[in-house]
This record gives sequence, structure tokens and C-alpha cells, in this order.
Amino acid sequence: PPTELLAMPVIATRVLTLSTTTGDRPVRIELSAPESDAKGWRCNFTIGWPNRTQKGFGAGVDGIQALSIAMMNIAAQLYTSSYHRDGKLRWDKPGSGYGFPIAKPLRHLLVGEDLTFDG
Repeated sequence: PPTELLAMPVIATRVLTLSTTTGDRPVRIELSAPESDAKGWRCNFTIGWPNRTQKGFGAGVDGIQALSIAMMNIAAQLYTSSYHRDGKLRWDKPGSGYGFPIAKPLRHLLVGEDLTFDG
């Protein structure tokens, strides 16, 4: 399971749903606690896609910035995925968005309730 891939404790999870030809599949996102390292702060995450577990992180000068950037990196991975492009990925209901902040260059990809956030 993705939890084993994170060095720090998991502090938040979200489960999205992927519609496939064989039925709905969960896509589990796990976010670890920020941790300091030699370069500053780092916040790891995993996305449990059906065919692989994707690891990533956000880095910053403090834990808050690392956490914020990790969440934007999660959004970037979700919104640029083929599953999103094909309209097969959902959180609450189809087309409602995924509830993660996104960097300005990718805001044109937002859908549903994610469009209401401008932070």
C-alpha cells in the first residue's frame, strides 16, 4: 500500500474514483507530514493509480510552504492525467473537480467546484 512509501506519517488522505471498463476503481492520495532536510522542508505524497503508485513531493523554506506546494503538485498530476482528460476521474461527482489548489499556469484545466477557488 502507498502508506509504506512515505517516510513521515500520513496526515491526510483523499480517495478519488476512476471509472473503468471493469467498474469503478479507487485512486487513493496520501499526503505525509512535512519534514526538514538538508535543503529546507519537504512534504511527500503518493497517488495510487490503478497501474502504479506515483510518488512526488513539495519543497519549501518551511513546512507550510512544502505542504502547499505538495498539494499543488498533486493537482497538477491529477489535472494533466489521461484519466482527467478522458473524463473518467472524479472526487464527489463527475465534473466537480478534485479539491486541491493548483498553480496559475494550470488553472485553465479546472472544472466544477474547483473553478470557484482563486487562491
